[in-house]
Amino acid sequence: MDQYKPGDDVGALDFWPFDAPASQYRVTKGDPKTYGRIDAGGAGHTTRYGIWRCTIGAFECIEQGDELMTVLSGRCKLIQHDTGMTRTLGPGDSLFVRDGSRVTWDVTEDITKVFFGHKARGY
Repeated sequence: MDQYKPGDDVGALDFWPFDAPASQYRVTKGDPKTYGRIDAGGAGHTTRYGIWRCTIGAFECIEQGDELMTVLSGRCKLIQHDTGMTRTLGPGDSLFVRDGSRVTWDVTEDITKVFFGHKARGY
């Protein structure tokens, strides 16, 4: 079992540049940087879970896989482009986002989340 709680040290994370072509990243404000770690699954699997962190700024992307996330620290606003739905997230908040959703991440405080993703055809 792995446990993640708001405020806990999540350990070392690797730099994850905005370079995945399928995600069509576009930075829209500031100079956000992302970091992460896959704790299980990932490439060649239909599921994955791990930790993701982003510094202050904003970017658009297409989400890769259905994802359930819980914020461990920081704050952001997530905007879904096709519906205009906006959700503000902080520590302890969870959100589900569908595979293929075009979203804007507006990070107002460096944010760290734990995530579980599923992609029917695999990552």
